[in-house]
Amino acid sequence: MGYKVAVVGATGNVGREMLSILEERQFPVDEVHAIASRKSMGVEVSFGERTLKCQDLEQFDFSKVDFCLMSAGSAVSKEWSPKIGTTGCIVIDNSSCWRYDPEVPLIVPEVNANALTEYMARPNRRNIIANPNCSTAQLVVVLKPLHDVAKIKRVVVATYQSVSGAGKEGLDELWNQTKGIFVTDSPTPKKFTKQIAFNVIPHIDVFMDSGDTKEEWKMMAETKKILDPKIKLTATCVRVPVFVGHSEAVNIEFETPISAEEAREILREAPGCMVVDKREDGGYVTPVECVGDFATFISRIREDATIDNGLNLWVVSDNLRKGAALNAVQIAESLINRGLIKKAA
Repeated sequence: MGYKVAVVGATGNVGREMLSILEERQFPVDEVHAIASRKSMGVEVSFGERTLKCQDLEQFDFSKVDFCLMSAGSAVSKEWSPKIGTTGCIVIDNSSCWRYDPEVPLIVPEVNANALTEYMARPNRRNIIANPNCSTAQLVVVLKPLHDVAKIKRVVVATYQSVSGAGKEGLDELWNQTKGIFVTDSPTPKKFTKQIAFNVIPHIDVFMDSGDTKEEWKMMAETKKILDPKIKLTATCVRVPVFVGHSEAVNIEFETPISAEEAREILREAPGCMVVDKREDGGYVTPVECVGDFATFISRIREDATIDNGLNLWVVSDNLRKGAALNAVQIAESLINRGLIKKAA
């Protein structure tokens, strides 16, 4: 007997990816329900070779399912996740709504799956588990095994984030602007603050009083919550004209010495990591090559001679997968593998 899963926001980029990954990883499902808003009721989405018709969020009975993979945005999650959680269904939420709530665990299974055991033992838990921001997820998968060996003091990261992180509107804007430039149409920004085609924009999410954007603050706050509150992190987050796949240039300062070769060997053995690091033309991974893959790729591993115990890395991952849908499915898998969930009636 398998589990019963509902995917809320099934018509969106991440919702469709969740359905795809459930099938690809042969998640033990008996039933899968595609859930969306009333206006999308009846819209068809794919689950393997099957076609599912979207059901109305407001009418669906979540007490009949074990997992709700929520990818419908913060406003919907704020209203619905607590209601769904009270039915006994475990909500794994992809929005930013619950990430910073001290009562809700923020989980990347390769990093802090142990937190699930403590959470599921709580008698008064909300049954909500948060997925981190896409740029944080791929970063902490790489930082964790290095932190275990040499203890990280400080991280400086510059991100190169694809337009799919801004949803379908972001993808459409890059596509339309790129086509338009070739036929002399002026590329009018709508989703983004400036032209994204053939350009980069050092601005993701809203500006804060500190001068950081919310995206940059998220990376700092989430890394502390997931990995270690003592780690200092500063980020500059940049939107680039890439459809899928986030890249990060990462500078790490450790408390104790660690060589590039040691880091390479540690990361080769680390869960979720794939090292592709040849010091030759093309001996590294770019976003185009990571699309559709489950792994987080690490290249350009080298020592930073300007500080004691410093390393530089290049980190690339499919943001719709590890940054969102895959991580949510892995959280559900972790709950099952650790025997932490009872099946719905």
